[in-house]
Amino acid sequence: MQRIGRDSKAVIEFTLTWHEQGVDHQDSTWADPVSLWRDVIDPGLVQELDGQGVGGQAAIDIPADRFSQPYDRRKRIAIRPEQFRNHDRFGNDIFLRQGRFYPQGLLEGVDGVFRVSTAPCRYLGADGDRLLFDLNHPLAGHDLRLQATVQAIHTTAKERGGRCEDWLERASAGGPGMQASIGTGVISTLAAEDLQRVDDRPDDTFYRQPRLVQHLDASARREITRNYGRLIPAGAKVLDLMGSWDSHLPEHLVLGGLTVLGLNEEELRRNRRAGEIRVHDLNATPQLPFTDAAFDAVICTASIEYLTRLHAVVAEIRRVLRPGGLVAIAFSNRWFPPKAIRIWTELHEFERLGLVTDLLATNGGFSGLSTLSRRGLPRPEDDPHQELMFSDPVFMVWGQAT
Repeated sequence: MQRIGRDSKAVIEFTLTWHEQGVDHQDSTWADPVSLWRDVIDPGLVQELDGQGVGGQAAIDIPADRFSQPYDRRKRIAIRPEQFRNHDRFGNDIFLRQGRFYPQGLLEGVDGVFRVSTAPCRYLGADGDRLLFDLNHPLAGHDLRLQATVQAIHTTAKERGGRCEDWLERASAGGPGMQASIGTGVISTLAAEDLQRVDDRPDDTFYRQPRLVQHLDASARREITRNYGRLIPAGAKVLDLMGSWDSHLPEHLVLGGLTVLGLNEEELRRNRRAGEIRVHDLNATPQLPFTDAAFDAVICTASIEYLTRLHAVVAEIRRVLRPGGLVAIAFSNRWFPPKAIRIWTELHEFERLGLVTDLLATNGGFSGLSTLSRRGLPRPEDDPHQELMFSDPVFMVWGQAT
């Protein structure tokens, strides 16, 4: 079996974990290729990986003051309203919302900030006639743990050139930390227009035609299935909310029952694991047709973005869960555009994790909240969308009913 050496190139998955405001977060980035001799990797990780084969792991702790972009109070700034460019490059208006992240390039007259900068900054609100922004990295100020897992080892000759990658910088870029609680910003101020959709016809009209297809690629589906398998206990009575012909549950998981609730009867009848099906429109009637504490787990896959009565449905999820029961919500960055609520389409994909987490937290009745993201995997070779380089990313939020 091949082993990692100091001259190796490998496929490594880097996983960052951290804790914030009572929520555990985990983000995994697929990295290929990683050069153990050329790239910037913590020496402790390299030393631990040396001699390991596929499946080998190493981990280091990164205290907040050792993060490459430590928290700096001077990056909390106040600007005049006219220093915020309130339109994007397409001319669309941008309305500031407390708690949201925006590209730093929208700020003018700020030292070290350039118009082309896409690094995020968080809008903190107004203070008199000034707008307050935090330009710190979204992970700044947090103690982190970085784990490296060997997924494959490349057979290559020694080389002494090429591009050098800083893998902590790569793993922490692109959104991790932006799932921080939105708190009193977005979730408490959702307006009617935030929940509007391009196609506001009754949902039973849109979903009348069965769609017996997969909406996510095989890698994303495997990741969702794997996580449902580790979160849902054997023998659980499960409700698949806004479900269809595939509940994305592992074959080996023995259930105490599976109820699938959705909008298309033919799709539901094709779900071979379902013991019970219910045709029900949650946007028309958010009340679930089940008794209190009827289920051990409620799952919702690639559908939360279609709900127009979010708080009411989350309250119903809590009602039908027994104490200690699991709620797990999974999604990606693909959906039916006409039916997704407006706020969902405007949020960064990591901010959507914050929105769903806040939904569970602000409605009460849930504890042990956690988020997960996994991104950067190669597109499956048999997938028809080969124009896309990477597999569909997976995002999940889960917790337990109190």
